[in-house]
This record gives sequence, C-alpha cells and structure tokens, in this order.
Amino acid sequence: MDLFDKCHQFVDAKEAIAAGLYPYFHELQSGQDTEVTMSNKDNVLMIGSNNYLGLTSHPRVKQAAIDAVEKYGSGCSGSRFLNGTLDLHVTLENEIARFMKKEACLLFSAGFITNLGIISAITSRGDYILCDRANHASIYDGCRLSFAKLVKYDHNDMEDLERHLDKIGKDSSKLIITDGVFSMEGDLANLPEIVKLAKKYNARIMVDDAHGIGVLGENGRGTAEYYGLEDDIDLIMGTFSKSFASLGGFMVGPELACHFVKHFSRPLIFTASMTPASAASAFAALEIIKAEPQRRRHLLEISDYFRKGLKDLGFTVMDGITPVIPVFVGDMEKTFIACKLLFDNGVYVNPVVAPAVSVDETMIRTSLTATHTFEQMDHALEIFALVGHQLDLI
Repeated sequence: MDLFDKCHQFVDAKEAIAAGLYPYFHELQSGQDTEVTMSNKDNVLMIGSNNYLGLTSHPRVKQAAIDAVEKYGSGCSGSRFLNGTLDLHVTLENEIARFMKKEACLLFSAGFITNLGIISAITSRGDYILCDRANHASIYDGCRLSFAKLVKYDHNDMEDLERHLDKIGKDSSKLIITDGVFSMEGDLANLPEIVKLAKKYNARIMVDDAHGIGVLGENGRGTAEYYGLEDDIDLIMGTFSKSFASLGGFMVGPELACHFVKHFSRPLIFTASMTPASAASAFAALEIIKAEPQRRRHLLEISDYFRKGLKDLGFTVMDGITPVIPVFVGDMEKTFIACKLLFDNGVYVNPVVAPAVSVDETMIRTSLTATHTFEQMDHALEIFALVGHQLDLI
C-alpha cells in the first residue's frame, strides 16, 4: 500500500468543484469588510466573517501595524522563549491581563496554538479533562497532545457532566473545558451550572472565549463577564483573529498558572512569536474595544434584528444573542447549493457540514459585524427569502 493512496481516493472536493458547488477557498481581492470583492465578484455582502467589531479596516489598527513594522521589522525570528520577546509583547500581556481582570496573561502566535499550548502543558498523565462535545477542534487537539484522560460530555448537558464528575470523584485532578460561545451554533455555555459543579466536585474551569471576548459583557470581557462569573473561571483563552482584528491568541489566569505554561508549553516554546504588526494591531484594537462600547451594542442589536428576520421568513434558527446565527438545513448537498445560490446573488455565508456536524444537522453559518447596517441586513434577508423558496427551506 502506498502512502498516497488516501490522496488518490479523496475525490469529494474535486467532484464538488466539477459540479460548481465547491464553497471553500474563495479568493478575496479586497480587505475584510461588510462588503468585499471575492472571486472577482464585487460588492459581495460579507456575513460569514469573524470580524465582529469591524476593526480589520480601522485606520488606527492599520496604522499601528505599519508603525510596528517600521520600528521592529516584519518578524521576530525566534520564539518567545528565546530571542522573540518584544517589549511590545510584554506591554500587550500586561494590558490584556488588566482588561480581563486576571493576574497574568501569556501570548501565543495563533488561537489554535493557544489551546494546544495551554491544555497540553497544564494537564498531564493522571489528570482528567471534561470536554463539551461541541468544543472547538483546537481544544480536542490540545487534549490529544496531553496525556490526561479525556472525558466528553453531551453538549451543554449539565446532568451528563455531573454524571462524569461523580464517577471520577472529588479527589482526582480535573479540568472542565468549554467554549464560552460555541463557534458553529452561536449558543452560550451554561457557565452558572458549570461553576456550581466545579465547586461541588473540586474541578478547575477553562473557557475558550474566542467568540465571546469583545462581544459579550458590559465591558466586552466575554461570557464570564456576561454571567457575572469572572472570579469563578480559572483560565480564559482568547484569540486576536476575531474582535481584535489581528492574529494570535492569549491565556489569562493566575500568575502561577501562566508562569508554569510559559515554561512547559511546547507549542509556545517551539513556535516563533507573534509578529510586531500582529501585536501592535491587537493592542490598538483593545484600546478601541475599551473606548467604543457602542460597537458592541450595535452588533448585538443588529444580530437580534437579523435573527428575528430569518425566523419571520420561516427558517429554522437557533435562539441566541450572539452574532453567530446558524440557519439549519439538514442536508449536505442542499447546504452547498444554498451557499452557492446565496453567493451568486451577492451574499457570502459559511457552509457547516460533516464532520463538523452530523449529516442531518448541516447548516448555513452566518456571522455579523458591528459595521453592518440595518439596510444591509434587509438586503440579506431578501436574498435568503429568494433562496429559501427556491430550495423549499421556508
């Protein structure tokens, strides 16, 4: 058997391309914005981006990146552990820790690497990880890098979580890991109940709040702030590639935990550090997040408006408050066709199909930006209505 046999046997993507239904790797000929040029098509309404606060095109954010390149150059040429720590990194860590109201912060080069780096360092053989089945792939890969025992509990099912905790017992070392905002469904973790169970069974809690920070909470500190439980969450992971309009990730928590991860995280030690431009643009975005809460308020208002509009049209849409709004289809081929028809009519969305979800739970994932207008949402709803009738989705 040849190693490349699997490559020869993989024909699904090529068949989709031949059928004109391939929805991935569209080329952008413009920056991320509410309207983009994509695959040589102008004025495409972008409702499939994680640019939640609309800061990727903000002049202050772009200028910060330019200034950082002028001062530090294009890269750091090494890991944080050795020659790759800039004063800019340390300043950003201090400001993120202060913003998140935690003792310390540690930067990573990407959000995916952040979860790999935290989980594989903080848990080890003899520990238990209790992981929501709907958690992000990076969490699961971090669990695989750890030698801890992985226990999956049903999505947001607190009875199932308690059943596993009770079986493990109070005396074992354990970490409950959950997304704060689940990236595909857009729903929130049941943090109040998770906190109660963690206290009852002597467990630590880690929240991946990549889709919550900048969006939820009075000050934008995310899901824990939204629930008023910031002091009860041990570790919070965040990313700079969404609300912060940059690239990279971070963990915040107790100083001793960040110090430990800093010295034992292979993904941190053996990866080059965040580029100067990424760190500077994230810092500028943080300042805007703190200074302009109206962005967050408008984002939630427009998300509620669009979610209600989809429901009024007759689409099956999950209840929620976040700008991640999935439209359930339940058929893979129909999902691909819907995404193509939407794009042909000038609206870009994300298909969510197996293996990300089961084959009968496929969906169209929409995600909104604070700089979207109500007029743009009305236009998107008109196109959704057109496609929905064509495919008998409504």
